[in-house]
Amino acid sequence: MHRRQAAWPYARLDVSALRAAGHRPHPLRQFVLKTHSRCNLACTYCYVYTMADQSWRARPAVMTHATQDLAARRIAEHARAHRLTRVDLVLHGGEPLLAPAAELTGPVDRVRAALDPGTRLTATVQTNATLLTPRRLDALAAAGIRVGVSVDGGLPGHNARRVDHSGRPAFAAIGRGLRLLARHPESYAGLLCVVDLRQDPVETYRSLLAFGPPTIGLLLPLANWSTPPPGAAPGRTPYGDWLTAVFDQWWQGEVRRTRVRLFEEVIALLLGLPSASEALGLAPAATAVIETDGSLEQADTLKSAYEGAADTGMRLDTHSFDDLLDHPGLAARQLGSAALAPECHGCELLAVCGGGLYPHRYRARSGFRHPSVYCADLQVLIRHIAAALHAAATAEPAQELAS
Repeated sequence: MHRRQAAWPYARLDVSALRAAGHRPHPLRQFVLKTHSRCNLACTYCYVYTMADQSWRARPAVMTHATQDLAARRIAEHARAHRLTRVDLVLHGGEPLLAPAAELTGPVDRVRAALDPGTRLTATVQTNATLLTPRRLDALAAAGIRVGVSVDGGLPGHNARRVDHSGRPAFAAIGRGLRLLARHPESYAGLLCVVDLRQDPVETYRSLLAFGPPTIGLLLPLANWSTPPPGAAPGRTPYGDWLTAVFDQWWQGEVRRTRVRLFEEVIALLLGLPSASEALGLAPAATAVIETDGSLEQADTLKSAYEGAADTGMRLDTHSFDDLLDHPGLAARQLGSAALAPECHGCELLAVCGGGLYPHRYRARSGFRHPSVYCADLQVLIRHIAAALHAAATAEPAQELAS
């Protein structure tokens, strides 16, 4: 299936030869536990339920305690083998808060108990916030689990595509959850928001600020060369333009009211610092997904490419995470510039862009060795931020001389 749908890497990358040539894998550091595979919302654009991959239908709704125990042992085994000082755990779904409050913290408790004393665990839960209650928030806080929320903007009109299974708007419940979370900043991890060209960028950004997030993650819609993003057209850069409008609001504000991960990532890479995510830069992929049935998968954003794109054929009961590192799909995502399209190698922005998010490079049959479908948009954003940095750097000496 992989070889037919994605010739690169599956038909062209020889992992055994790669290892023989001395290319060593990088250990995994983030583990995403799909504790609940169903969701109480039916967002019309969800990559899990509405895009190419429908494997969720055949999986159990809830991860059992036995699977959680096995996941904890496998994660601890990997951390021990690679002497990791920190492991990141993400409770994901579906909607993980569909679990009763008493069950919410179990996966984190199990992993924390399995890890060696020298390995620190950070834990977050990614939720739509509709089911957040004081009791659930207290349980999460007591277990040291911070809360990240996916939302499309801070106004009801921004969230028209976030509806329940009866088609009813969900924003009232989302807003209640966000207001509750904002009163507990120690538990607030931040917001994730997918760029929607139909919404005004500045209004969207300002509306999100009303919920007091410590950080905002702006995500480009999951799209590729065979399924282009909404509003894309040759010669236009609508996503780059949308993002630069938000950047100017963020950069020029008298007070920096939140962190915006995408902008900070570009700035860090422009300054020669390492990247902290797979969206930009050349850092190796370091995330594994554990499904409710114990299957080991790659990043589930790959589900937007084709049916089974995240599948590895591996399971917790038969494979270790070191086995997963030798899967061609994951090995390819640890190759840095060697995994990129030839045209990327001549680009002066290579070290910053890094080819963009891996799923955005996909073209049916040929696979993932293409520039990002957002290549032109990313160039606009990166060059705009670089110009702002240069202006700030050259303005400071002039101000010092004037004083």
